This record gives sequence, structure tokens and C-alpha cells, in this order.
Amino acid sequence: MDRFSSMTMFARVVECGSFTAAAEGSGMTPTMVGNHIRELERRLKGRLLNRTTRRQSLTELGKRYHARCLEILALVDSAELDAREMQSTPRGRLRVSCPVIYGTRVLVPALAAYLDRYPEVQVELSLNDRFVDLAEDGFDAAIRAGVLPDSGLIARPLACSPRIACASPNYLARHGHPRVPADLAQHNCLAFMVATGPEREWVFPRPDGKGVEHIPVRGRLDVNGGLALREAALAGLGIIFQPQMMLQEDLDAGRLVRLFPDWPAQTWPIHLVHLPDANLPPKLVTFIAFLQETLGHGSEPRNPLIWRLPALKPAVE
Repeated sequence: MDRFSSMTMFARVVECGSFTAAAEGSGMTPTMVGNHIRELERRLKGRLLNRTTRRQSLTELGKRYHARCLEILALVDSAELDAREMQSTPRGRLRVSCPVIYGTRVLVPALAAYLDRYPEVQVELSLNDRFVDLAEDGFDAAIRAGVLPDSGLIARPLACSPRIACASPNYLARHGHPRVPADLAQHNCLAFMVATGPEREWVFPRPDGKGVEHIPVRGRLDVNGGLALREAALAGLGIIFQPQMMLQEDLDAGRLVRLFPDWPAQTWPIHLVHLPDANLPPKLVTFIAFLQETLGHGSEPRNPLIWRLPALKPAVE
């Protein structure tokens, strides 16, 4: 017999004054109510109620146990109420993983409006350039750049990020200025390290719009952080192929020079990903809706193995 149900029924018997009154509206017979009380007394090895044909009263044990039952039942009610409120109002800690550059230049500036809109949500933002395991590492969501593997995660597209090739004026003065992407074969190209190894093939859309060129590159430095690659380029070590949002201030100041300006910038897809769940908490639903509103582009999925996009519930305001 369920102990919590028995405690609930005991409190109801005390409140109503008899087994018969407690049984009314509870879906139980007076006999079933009595069974719950007897089971509690068996577990406690003592009598809870003094019962006669006319009245019942609490024993000393019954009084103490009844008081604790009321405390426990109130705590359970409070916990259930809090859980229901969390499923109707955005609140609590939202843990998000994000690449360093995107988080610093794009996401953090946008978060002010989200936190202002949902004051009961606290965002814990972890900036790193590795693919975290959402379930194992306890993240609610992650921002990911590049083509996604078929991980089984739910993915939402955000606005793409342009990537450009650039180098410092000092490097170009010493090693020459490549005029077309194919010239990169003669240069020291600094590679970004991804999970599968250094990026040794850079992709450039053709100026005539007819496809892309895949350029194999080589170099003497591989780094798993975009900011470190930027510093290497500023030091004149070689050519980098990185997000324009990270390099724009250096380009404007003349510290770096964009290569192949007549060629369109390659764009990297950006996604917000999270674990599949039919009942997402409001804090995550509103975060998804907010990012799509402020940083999204509304494009539809193209690859069914990569994009798994069930309809989201409306944001809870």
C-alpha cells in the first residue's frame, strides 16, 4: 500500500472526523480508508486513533504523526505548485554553450534584451570552441557553427556567419599578395582545429555564382581557437580563414587585409541545438523563440539527416 496515499488518507480522516466522511468524495469505501489507517499503524507499531461507535480521537502518537503528515503534505503541494509554475512561466537557470567568438560578438550583446524580457531566468553561458555533450554536461542548449553531424539533436537555423581570408600587411609585404584562392597553395595558411582535425580545405564561392572552389591549403600552425588564430595573423605568421565578425575591427583599422574581395564570402551555418523533448521548459522555449526573432533568418531545413525541426510551442509571455 502506498505510504504517501495512506498519509493523505490519515490527514483526511482527522479533518473529516470519521472513516465514512473521509471516504466520501475520495473514490474509496470506508473499509479501504480503514485499511490505510491500519497499514500506517502496523508500520508505526502503535495506535493513531482511539475509535468508538460514536466518536474518534487522536492518540498521543497520532497527534505527533498528524502534525508531521501535514508538514510533509504541504511540502509536496508546494513542490508540485512550483513545478507547475516552472512549466507555465519562464524561470530558473538556463545553461548554454557557445563558441567564443559568436558568444562574445553576437550572443552576449543580444542577451540583455532577453534577460530584460524574462526577469526570472538566469543564463549561465559557457564560451568554448568544443562540441559539448548536452546531456552529459548538463546544458539546455548550444550554439554551433558549421555543418552539423546527425546527432539526433533538435536544430534551429540562425543567421549564417561570413568567413573571409585575410593576412597582415607585414605578411603580404614579405610573401606577396595572393590574387585568387588558388594562389594560397604558395602560402602559409593557419588552420582552425575542429573535432576531425585541422581545416586543410577552404571553400570559396565563385564570383560568377557557378558553384564553389575547394582549395587545399597547408601551413605550419594549427589552433583550436579563433582568437588565437587572429593573434597569429596580426603577428604576421600567415593567412587565416575566419568569421568576418571577429576580424572587422582589424580590417577597418588596417591591421589585417581581406584577400579576394571580389569573391563572395563563404558562409558558415549557425544553429541552436537542444535535446529532443516534447515538453520543453518555458525558459528554453522562450530562448529559442528569442534567438530566432533576433538572430535567425527563418530558412527551412534542407538535409533531413541534419535538420530535425518539430514545431515548437508558442513562447510563454
